[in-house]
Amino acid sequence: MPDEPKEFSRAVENLIADLRQLPADRNRSKRRKTTELGAVIDELLVKYRISHDSVEHSIREKWTELVGEANASYSHPLTVERNLLVVLVSHSVVRNELFLHREALVEKLRKLPGCDHIRGLALRAN
Repeated sequence: MPDEPKEFSRAVENLIADLRQLPADRNRSKRRKTTELGAVIDELLVKYRISHDSVEHSIREKWTELVGEANASYSHPLTVERNLLVVLVSHSVVRNELFLHREALVEKLRKLPGCDHIRGLALRAN
């Protein structure tokens, strides 16, 4: 005797449902085999770098020292994309200030561990 019941295709299951006068499954979604929860969690931990130090974490820790307390309260380093640090800025004056001092800020950023590949800033309004 087999341990697992045989899985039929959706078309066969719909034919059986018609024969038994049951509603057919008309969904277009694909049926996938279930995976272990542990494997999925491990994959997500690696994908989103949870519990691992990243470049963004080291920048966020030093952000107040890099830009000053006044500018740090209106700006937030978000992520590093294609050698650019993306910074959300909620005040136009602070955005202009960071834009004017971007070269000096990039030089300070490149001195942080793991940040030597950063070449510029991308300032976005929040």
